[in-house]
Amino acid sequence: MRAFPTAGSRRTRTGLLATTTVALAALALTACQNGTGTHDEGRSSSAPTASSPAQSPDAPGTTTSNTGSSSGSSAAKGSDASHKGTGTGKGSTGRSSGSGTGHGTTTATPVICNGANTRVTAKEVSRPLNHMLITVKNTGSRPCDLTYYPILQFDEMQWAPGAFEESRPQAVTTLAPGQSGYAGVRLSATDGSGEIGTTGHKLTVIFQGRTPRSDAGPSATVNLPAKGVYYDSKLTATYWQSSVADALTW
Repeated sequence: MRAFPTAGSRRTRTGLLATTTVALAALALTACQNGTGTHDEGRSSSAPTASSPAQSPDAPGTTTSNTGSSSGSSAAKGSDASHKGTGTGKGSTGRSSGSGTGHGTTTATPVICNGANTRVTAKEVSRPLNHMLITVKNTGSRPCDLTYYPILQFDEMQWAPGAFEESRPQAVTTLAPGQSGYAGVRLSATDGSGEIGTTGHKLTVIFQGRTPRSDAGPSATVNLPAKGVYYDSKLTATYWQSSVADALTW
């Protein structure tokens, strides 16, 4: 015969069931707190979520940041290029003012001095004896070169006097506008060794070009004293010099 539980036994089972339920709930709570509970294997706890713009490569904030960095780099390069351009301009300006007319100099290429761009004078000097000084002043607007030595011609003389080779300067004498160059002339021998002595009343100074005795352009006619100037076969000129002292050394 089947026995049915009594009311007392039902109350006992209900109490045990409640106790068991409370124990299981406590156990589950403990497992969740110490990390030993179950996890959703379908999603890692470290994976970024769609709502995290700082971690998402497609987030608008990240794109803007990269664009800003790129723009900054470009601006820096542009600024650097601008500075380089400015430097080149200043360099060019510096070079131009260093060699330009602003410093009282000129970069014009010298022309040859001749009778058209100079004024030529001649005068006898007391020392050395029997000597004459020729002065050439640049009256042009460009520098001019006094090349080699003056070729002298008194009246209609048919021979060309030579030069003191020892007087050849290390560089061509160049005259800036307004400057003067000089040549010394030995008119005759002091010991009487000269020949064919005569008195000249007109002197022509012939300039030489870039090569010896080449045409340099117009010659110059020089005024002489009324009494004329005595010369003989020892007539010799120096090369063009930049100072009177150098011109009268020989």
